[in-house]
Amino acid sequence: MASNEFLLYGANGYTGKLIARLASDYQLSPILAGRNEQALKELSAQTGFRYLCFSLEDKPSIEAALAEVPMVLLAAGPFIHTCRPVIKACLKLGKHYIDINGDIKCFEIVHGYHEAAREKQVMLLPGAGFDVIPTDCLALKAKKLLPDANELKLAFANLGSMISHGTALTMAGKLGEGASKRENGRIVSIPFGSTTMEVDFGVKKIKVMNISWGDVFTAWYSTGIPNIETYAAAPRSMINAMKYQQFFNWLLRTEFVRNIIRRKISKRAPGPDDEMLRNGKSFVWAQVKNPKGEKVTIRMEAAESYLLTAHGTLIITKKILNGNFKPGFQTPATCYGDGLIEEIPGTTLNV
Repeated sequence: MASNEFLLYGANGYTGKLIARLASDYQLSPILAGRNEQALKELSAQTGFRYLCFSLEDKPSIEAALAEVPMVLLAAGPFIHTCRPVIKACLKLGKHYIDINGDIKCFEIVHGYHEAAREKQVMLLPGAGFDVIPTDCLALKAKKLLPDANELKLAFANLGSMISHGTALTMAGKLGEGASKRENGRIVSIPFGSTTMEVDFGVKKIKVMNISWGDVFTAWYSTGIPNIETYAAAPRSMINAMKYQQFFNWLLRTEFVRNIIRRKISKRAPGPDDEMLRNGKSFVWAQVKNPKGEKVTIRMEAAESYLLTAHGTLIITKKILNGNFKPGFQTPATCYGDGLIEEIPGTTLNV
């Protein structure tokens, strides 16, 4: 078993391919895995990495693939469906697990295996990409600057890029559903886009609206802050449309509408092109507040979000393969500290 090998499942997806193409920069050798053999074969020819083709419904094949490596990086969604079979195999064989998930429900699923992972001395670290490395790190940095903070707001914007097929399809599967925030330690449902504000990201002020971002779950474990809200930049047309969502959510939840949107997504480009990856930027804003009304704000400018994800996953993978991990459920910041984001190329902080 080579010390630089790991299993990359979902290698044939947009983000999986990006991770595979950058792996050599970190002296890592992923075993490319997924269900699309032709796509895997082509990627193998491009990168020189070997591949395995199998479905996550094939338990023996999952275990056989994991037997060869110390860990798996799951890049195939929807993660609410894909995480369980992989985690169960990891626990059986004593292997580490990370993913690029951003779904609160999936974080809850992964956290449910915390005690089992601790007993096996393996780490389960979901959200090892843009969601939630930068927001998780900024949340912890802000909490350290204001230790008695009891409120946390996080917002992000991606400029000069676009979302991938996988992200778009995951979003399509949630159309018509509500958003979430953490209130007095508990996750509660609120209407999607019901709260808006203008955020100064440093380069410009941008209107953002509330969404369900992974930190509603993870930042509680990273900071202990009981009240957490998450926001994302959105076109004003979308923000205005959200005012009327209560009247058409029932329609958006139908498979008929979701399938129409899925077909439209399939006709788009698979994700940001090379120029977008080079020139796109991601911005994160974190603000904490204590009971006295005192506030601390931190801003971050970083690489395009998919590029940040690829670098982030590979940095964490290399740390794990070098024996740097904590058993059980972890977030990027609980395991590697708030400085992890600064290890990713192109990151600038304004505290």
